[in-house]
Amino acid sequence: MPDLSVVLAGLSDAFTLTNILFVLCGIIVGQFVGAMPGIGPVMTMAIAIPFTFVLNPLPAIGFLVGVNKGGLIGGAIPAILINTPGTPDAAATALDGYPLSKKGKPLKAMKMALFSSVTGDTFSDLVLITIAAPLAIIALNMGPVEIFALMVFAFAVISGLIGSSVTKGMIAAAFGLLCTSVGLDPEHSTPRFIFGFFDLYDGFPIASVAIGSLAVSEIIARLAAMRGEVRPAVNIPRDQPAEDRNVSWSEYWDCRFTLLRGASIGTLIGAIPGMGSTAAAFMSYASTKQASKNPENFGKGDLRGIAATESANSSVAGADFIPLLTLGLPGSASAALLISAFLIQGIQPGPLLFAEQGQLIYGLFGAMVIANICNLFCGLFGLRLWAKLISAPESIVFASALILCVIGVYLSTGGVFGVYIMLLFACIGLGMNAMGYPVVVFIITFFLGPRFELSLGQSLTILKGDWTNLINHPIALTLLLLSAGVVYWLGIVNRNPETDL
Repeated sequence: MPDLSVVLAGLSDAFTLTNILFVLCGIIVGQFVGAMPGIGPVMTMAIAIPFTFVLNPLPAIGFLVGVNKGGLIGGAIPAILINTPGTPDAAATALDGYPLSKKGKPLKAMKMALFSSVTGDTFSDLVLITIAAPLAIIALNMGPVEIFALMVFAFAVISGLIGSSVTKGMIAAAFGLLCTSVGLDPEHSTPRFIFGFFDLYDGFPIASVAIGSLAVSEIIARLAAMRGEVRPAVNIPRDQPAEDRNVSWSEYWDCRFTLLRGASIGTLIGAIPGMGSTAAAFMSYASTKQASKNPENFGKGDLRGIAATESANSSVAGADFIPLLTLGLPGSASAALLISAFLIQGIQPGPLLFAEQGQLIYGLFGAMVIANICNLFCGLFGLRLWAKLISAPESIVFASALILCVIGVYLSTGGVFGVYIMLLFACIGLGMNAMGYPVVVFIITFFLGPRFELSLGQSLTILKGDWTNLINHPIALTLLLLSAGVVYWLGIVNRNPETDL
């Protein structure tokens, strides 16, 4: 555990004016892009990462965390108003949010989503702050063999849970490991797959791969799908009675068990790499409906349905940091992008982070608390504004985002070669999405590839090339057996022939 002086120093760093302003800016940007269907916080984080190079680590990470947290609230706005989720995890919110909006209570629905989101997010942040350091101490006792087995288990879980096919997930994971092998061998510094391009000695630039496969591919797909239609502005009634515009304390308190259930589900799922906030939202909604005494009200504008989904999907945001900070394993696309932001700042996520960068970590915890407070007040003041922004022409929004991608990659990679790599992976991302291969799995394995390869080499040395020596490493052996069990269960027992290869 870090000394109290380190904790206090980190918190004092978080509560500086500069850091608060960057977090606030991230929240505003996140709510804005979340309210614009099709953009989302993941794409925005991918675009913003290169522009954080010139910042100190805490403001840079705090800004990205703010974008991620703000996007979760912003995504619920179009889901409630026009039944078009701004982010995938807001799809469950539309089940009760849109019917309540059609009843003439859009502001009430949006405020319930805001309060539920902040509640779930705060809950998961408290869990993270409480258990992250003890988990890091446990992780420090794991050797290279255990770390290798843990990463294999994480790849198996992620491949099985993200996407519609375990086979396609495993192929995407293998492709990510293949791409990360481009450049110098980490053990012997032997160049591999550079094909005469000396720019590839350091491998594919992280920013180019992330922005190309996640952001640019989505932008191109959205631009191609446009048909010249401009979404009309949403008309929010101005002369509503107060009870139709606000959520009373009694209404919020009546949902307390729903909020606690949703936050607990989201925190648990967020701590497991690969599950994601979308799964948390639908699982929370289903469990709340099942536990209700009047389940027939769900889908017709029930506040409990909004509370269940928003508390669950927002609590994943904090819980995602549990495997990221303690083990260095990202569990989602946003967590994978945050790992790239850490690496850009010269920081390696993992259990040593608490020993080597304790002040930064507790500064990050403080920034997350600030982000929750900013999320609440920005949401209260900005709901009407964000509602109007969803009517902006897509042609302007996506064209501007594409220009920012090109500029950001050019600056971060120091030349036009990085832009070429970005466009290459944009085409690869388009192809993977078209054929049903999960891009998120590819990105996560690409980021973890160097560490995976290094752990593999160290494990082979420790085991002397004889895998039967795993009997002396019971934790690693258990994790490898669990990996095989996950692949068997998700790939064979629960296989869907229509979506598998």
